[in-house]
Amino acid sequence: MLPQKDHALIWNGPITRWDEAVPLGNGQSGCLLWGEGGTLRLSLDRGDLWETSPCETTLQKDFTYRTMVSLVKQHRFQEMERLFEAPYSCPYPTKLPAGKLLLHLGECQKMDTRLDLDDAVVKMQLKLCDGAVTLRAFLHAENGLGYLHMSRRAAGLCMQICTPSYTFGKDKRLPQESMSALKPCCLASFCYPEPVRLEAENQAGFVLKISEKKSCCIAARLYETDSGVLLLWGVETGAELEQLAPQVFSRIEKAFAEGFEAGLRTHTAWWHRYWAQSGIRISEKLFEKNWYLAQYLLGACSRRGCPPMPLQGVWTADEDTLPPWKGDYHHDVNTQMSYYSYLKANRLEAGEAFLEYLWELLPAARAFARRFYEAGGACLPTVMSLDGQPMCGWPMYSLSPVSQVWLCQAFERHYRFTGDQLFLKERVYPYCKETAQMLLDLLEQDHQGLLRLPISASPEIHDNTQKAWLTPNSNYELALLHYLFSQLAELSGQVCPEETPQWRAALERLPALACNEAGAYRIAPDEDLTQSHRHFSHLMAIHPLRLTAYDTKEGRRTIDACILELEQLGTGLWVGFSFAWMAELYAIQENAEGAAAQLEIFWRYFCGPNGFHLNGDYRRAGFSAWHYRPFTLEANMCAADALQEMLLYSEGNVLKLFPATPKWFDFAEFQGFRAEHGLFVSAKMKAGVVEFVSLVAHKPCTVTIKQGALWKVTCTGLAYTAKATSEGDLVLAFYTEQAEA
Repeated sequence: MLPQKDHALIWNGPITRWDEAVPLGNGQSGCLLWGEGGTLRLSLDRGDLWETSPCETTLQKDFTYRTMVSLVKQHRFQEMERLFEAPYSCPYPTKLPAGKLLLHLGECQKMDTRLDLDDAVVKMQLKLCDGAVTLRAFLHAENGLGYLHMSRRAAGLCMQICTPSYTFGKDKRLPQESMSALKPCCLASFCYPEPVRLEAENQAGFVLKISEKKSCCIAARLYETDSGVLLLWGVETGAELEQLAPQVFSRIEKAFAEGFEAGLRTHTAWWHRYWAQSGIRISEKLFEKNWYLAQYLLGACSRRGCPPMPLQGVWTADEDTLPPWKGDYHHDVNTQMSYYSYLKANRLEAGEAFLEYLWELLPAARAFARRFYEAGGACLPTVMSLDGQPMCGWPMYSLSPVSQVWLCQAFERHYRFTGDQLFLKERVYPYCKETAQMLLDLLEQDHQGLLRLPISASPEIHDNTQKAWLTPNSNYELALLHYLFSQLAELSGQVCPEETPQWRAALERLPALACNEAGAYRIAPDEDLTQSHRHFSHLMAIHPLRLTAYDTKEGRRTIDACILELEQLGTGLWVGFSFAWMAELYAIQENAEGAAAQLEIFWRYFCGPNGFHLNGDYRRAGFSAWHYRPFTLEANMCAADALQEMLLYSEGNVLKLFPATPKWFDFAEFQGFRAEHGLFVSAKMKAGVVEFVSLVAHKPCTVTIKQGALWKVTCTGLAYTAKATSEGDLVLAFYTEQAEA
């Protein structure tokens, strides 16, 4: 289902900030289009453009988990900070911007801009001092080039390509500049050789050597055509500096020969195929539009064969500084949330970018497990660079071994929602097994014979203070450990049955999750959540791990108590992703009003004009004490997933249609949603009544549709049997004819 015209992003007037710019992307490259005063600014990015030099401290012999455990137990927190936290103040490793392309058009009296999501094309109407100009621009979905067409040549037209504001010509780096996540250092802290300039008539660009293995090239050409002026540009990286510019210009010449309209057709065709995978229609347009916007951002910055989304995707900050948090990969909520929504929305290619990346990093994960944890198996740093190297930060979280389990869930959920047995055998089980091997080397037996980690924490409880070291095990860690060993115990039955006993044995030796008298999950065995907090890490067992189900009496009591506790503590110290996460919790609770309210607050007050999640209540609407605006993407995707949860529940072979849909939704419809076992579900509800349900099965499975016996359900694909229960549920068993015979 294509996005509608009223889903378009619209700007009336100049766009004065990079984080409010028009976002274009094709998975590998990104462009932010903005500007004022007659100059259009195209902030260019490339997903694999990183400064990967390690901070020297992380190479020291005592940079180990053994040292961390010892320092915590000895309360030597200054030494702890020097070794494990201070390296984050080093400017590198870091994500880098590619550069910027400036189009000087002369004095601009009016600017109106529109981004249509269905074709990912910018349309801009400019009133210049010498008359009106119409502009169309897109970043090609397949060939990677940028296209910008102007209806005529502006009198003041001039093109300029600028490098980032590094220091050039120095033989060595400037002294390390101290920085923080939200006060990043300036790009002048980086020293690189002088770039090779590519200036000529109607041509601009540069080639810059970042390291022995990485160079970056931006090149662009202006062409006069019968229909106006065409600008084509490309961003390329590679090891051979001399080859980059010829490669980019060759691609530009080929694209020019084919023409703007031909490029537009193939670009549009890709996006139309992308949108055909699923869609929704909802009477409340705020919800519908922001779901499509999240799907657009996902398609623009995550593609198979390209690096997955870091914090800012392919839209690195254009402020002459490093991006917030150095644009890193954070595996204690950010990368995971970024890939929550793709499965149910059936955007498999977008999600597989993350899984392929994690799999390719297995050698780095094994090396880090050996070097830092002195353990077998595999483990990536929780905060890491593109190549899987530690970037440090608050050590109790940035070097937490259990965050690796959260990455395991990405593999497991992909299997659950595709039913791909080969993927289970070759990817899911081996990845989870190596993670378990690492953790079993770290876990210690207490006096009761139970397994505990030597030190404990829960993101990001107590921030980076001494109190952040909790009594082992925190519920965050316990939930992940319970999840990992329970999944291995189950999945090994299909892959390696002889290994099932060892996983069950490990599971049985884990302590139970700690609850208070009200039934709510505690942070740790001896500590409750007592103040508003942005990260619901102690509730991992509810979401995303789904260990605690709302359909049981005990699960209902626990979930209700946990949500009530969050309500009592308030939202004062929440950030944007907290509201999206809370919407997920309300959807699990089947509290439609609560889930919808959280999403509305998030979209209205924590997102910019272009939809970017800006983390803080930057408009000071009274929902949070955080008023800053650092851009990250994870909450956009989590919010989309929460809306999908409101429309379709698919867990444990049970389907619920519209389980948390508010009554004030006059109608709601989804098409092509993916459920467990690769089952495709479409349904429509109007005035609270389900009007149709369609299921398409490609793999044998048995599912129960709650209240399904009350509706007309159409099934296609495999043969099936249907049976209504006394409770009004519908049990469907899909099978192949051969299996039935």
